[in-house]
Amino acid sequence: MSAPESQSMPREIPGIRLASCAADIVEIAAFHGRAPELENLAGARGLELPVLGRVAVASDQLALCVRPARWLLLAPPAHPGATAAHWQAACGRAGGAVDLSSGLAAWRLAGPQVRDALARACRLDLDPQVFPAGSAAATVMAQVAVILAVLPSGLLLLTPTSTARHLREWLSSTAKPFGLVSEADVTVGGLSGDQAT
Repeated sequence: MSAPESQSMPREIPGIRLASCAADIVEIAAFHGRAPELENLAGARGLELPVLGRVAVASDQLALCVRPARWLLLAPPAHPGATAAHWQAACGRAGGAVDLSSGLAAWRLAGPQVRDALARACRLDLDPQVFPAGSAAATVMAQVAVILAVLPSGLLLLTPTSTARHLREWLSSTAKPFGLVSEADVTVGGLSGDQAT
């Protein structure tokens, strides 16, 4: 009797894919009563400023709003401070711009198990019926302040760089049973993919 032939098992699709997102991150804030002006200025530059609790994705940039009359803008990396200076000049007397690129870490999490893993320590209800595509919110996860946004390519997670290492270690530990795989860095343009989460 011969030994049974070994059969190759199909590779399982990872439940969670984690990638760092290289981006310039700028917060723009409208001065009192001037939000419509900022919305028009951004629109002229090809970027919609979303309403509170929403994210808007363009081909190479995105904007999200988790505080009234304030938006976080993510754009492809440029010379340090250049993106913020561009937006500050554009805002004029309607608002101000602050560069948060070195103060926030950005990651994209994708895959069918992302919401299940994050729900273990997230104060938001991440059910797709409650937190659907296009949603954005600030919350606490694993005792760390985070901003989450649901994008076509997965979830965008922003967290202060001072706590990013802790959160990354928590993600690695919590998501391991779900099949966590680290992927190559993505760009802001890569966030507008067609995979749903």
